[in-house]
Amino acid sequence: MTAQNRGTRITKLLGQIKKHFKPVNVPKERSLIEHLIFACLLENSSHEAAEGAFERLKTEYFDWNEVRVSTKRELAETLKALNDPESAAERLKRALHSVFESVYVYDLEHLKKQNLGQATKTIEKYEGTSPFTVAFVTQNALGGHAIPANQGLLTAFRVFDIISQKEADAWHIPGLERAVPKSKGVEMGTILHQLGVEVGKNPYGQSAKKLLQAIDPDCKSRLPKKPAPEPEPAKPKKKKKVAKKKVAGDAKPTKKKKVKKAPAPAAPAPTKKAKKKVKKKVAKKASSTAGKKKAAPTKKKKKVKRKPR
Repeated sequence: MTAQNRGTRITKLLGQIKKHFKPVNVPKERSLIEHLIFACLLENSSHEAAEGAFERLKTEYFDWNEVRVSTKRELAETLKALNDPESAAERLKRALHSVFESVYVYDLEHLKKQNLGQATKTIEKYEGTSPFTVAFVTQNALGGHAIPANQGLLTAFRVFDIISQKEADAWHIPGLERAVPKSKGVEMGTILHQLGVEVGKNPYGQSAKKLLQAIDPDCKSRLPKKPAPEPEPAKPKKKKKVAKKKVAGDAKPTKKKKVKKAPAPAAPAPTKKAKKKVKKKVAKKASSTAGKKKAAPTKKKKKVKRKPR
């Protein structure tokens, strides 16, 4: 897409976006450090929620140093009205810590005396800052012309086919500042931020899809799609157990199984003639044994001779 075509398309889309959102007033009396803190809260939440969280920080904590040394969990509880309290608490703690380590005070008014480019580079070096916070401070505290863009707005402009995925990954919307006059920068910045918050809350939800299609009816084929769930890792195959070879001497003696003998076949029943023969034999044996007993000689007692007295 050429720069001219991109600029024309951005201008057309900005006119459609204005129909859905109204500009928000941003307090200008805040110091530079306060604008930086507010930007950390505002990035993915509405102006109303960010203003409420900012006031809670000022009333519930003694100073910004107490905020810096508080735990992330404590800050997230204070910032629970935001869409991303944990992320906002992380950005805020890191930014305050980086500022304190660089100048040992919570005062950045000296940056206003530097030229815009030098001051912007200094803010970019602070940990916890993002392209959104840098652009917000540049626009509202340093008087520069920059449009703050969060991840939701980058997603919307990707769907509108204004930027490529590579440009979205680089957090860059070419031609946006040229399409918006500097005098309308703050106003248009708040309107675009509201679009980014609505899309960023759930890019795959029906409300975000309806809003994007209402602004650009031709974007249906480019609407965000849920990424496919990652396949579960394959379970490792169980190793087969290899039978160990038995070494001579290690083998245990095996018990011999008792083999049951088959019963002998039953003898055939004796006939009548066989029975008579058996009876005769038994009778003969009985008579012979009786005769022998009678005929057995008896032993005579030996006479004992008495000796003469």
